[in-house]
Amino acid sequence: MRLYGQDLPRREVAALSGDLAQFAGVRLMTLGDGAERGQRVLEFRTGSGLRFTLMVDRCLDIGSCDYNGMAIGWNSAAGFRNPAYHDPEGEDGLGFMRSFSGLLMTCGLDHILGGYEVDVPEYNYPGRPPASYGIHGRVSMLPARLEGYGERWEGDRCFLWAEARIRQSAVFAEDLELHRRIEVEVGTNAIHLHDQVRNCGFNKTPHMLCYHINVGHPILADGARYVAPVEDVVWAAHHETYTDQGVGYARIAGPSDVFREQVWQHEMKADAQGNVAIALINDALPLGLEVTTRKAELPCTYEWQHLQSGGYAFGIEPSTHHVLGNGFARERGEMIWLEHGESRSYSAVLRVLADADEIAASEAAIAATQQQPEEAFPEPSGQFRPLQGRG
Repeated sequence: MRLYGQDLPRREVAALSGDLAQFAGVRLMTLGDGAERGQRVLEFRTGSGLRFTLMVDRCLDIGSCDYNGMAIGWNSAAGFRNPAYHDPEGEDGLGFMRSFSGLLMTCGLDHILGGYEVDVPEYNYPGRPPASYGIHGRVSMLPARLEGYGERWEGDRCFLWAEARIRQSAVFAEDLELHRRIEVEVGTNAIHLHDQVRNCGFNKTPHMLCYHINVGHPILADGARYVAPVEDVVWAAHHETYTDQGVGYARIAGPSDVFREQVWQHEMKADAQGNVAIALINDALPLGLEVTTRKAELPCTYEWQHLQSGGYAFGIEPSTHHVLGNGFARERGEMIWLEHGESRSYSAVLRVLADADEIAASEAAIAATQQQPEEAFPEPSGQFRPLQGRG
């Protein structure tokens, strides 16, 4: 493994300390105060300067994250609220906002994006009113059943891991299970996420998924750059006032007291291996975060700019569906329907770009796949490509 600039065999690492935890490790803790009180948290330290927490009682999502003391993830004023204090149905479906915080929040498993109401005859319960979905669904605030965590050795290489299951279920409704594994190699800065969503119920069930990956200061700063293989700017929520705030899709501004969020959907081109890599880069530090997903698994990508003072955040959001949401997916026949026992698998890699060389290499690889538009405000095409392989 690589520690402190040296490549060390396992025997030498053992000789340098009686416990790997001196350098790296994963440990289970319980938070003890405020709205966070009572939650289980797994803290990972990779020995490279990367530290992050997995919120076991919040879908095993990634909470705080920092590199050499510099924050990577976003902490909102809402904090990491215990799900026991959370009302997902509150505020006309905007209850999600009372707990929205962290580097990764998982959206789904049967709904993402804005609130929506729809009849659900598939659940075979005549007395049921239409299903009412709040923003981004329910899964992000469901506690996980922790199956294990710890160290895994492959010769001289050591991997830190955690695995859990999250069940989103109700009587006469969906019964979906998310099986999640998160792993990182000691001495590296790349977090690997592997998910499988399975229908445990016996009624066909809609399925949608989005990774809401939220980057904060200091990567997010005036002059930070969004680097991505953008083939087409498909949609912008703020198109009617496109240039009013003076912030385009590719270059970030500092916080503003009166900023109103901006959201895009971009059509990304995959590389020869079918991967889509996106980065947010601060050249002044230099530091960045690169997110890599599979185009076949998560064909749509949103960009979220929340440059409001006090809530300063930037979102990279790979998704199974277009940004217009649940109703749009149903109208176009693009909703994913899972029968009993059927599943979908997803993967993502979140990698800290730790220096100018790593930033340059990431940017060059992305540009080799697709040169992104040079203009700050490309005209949205409105061309939502058909999503193949639904069902």
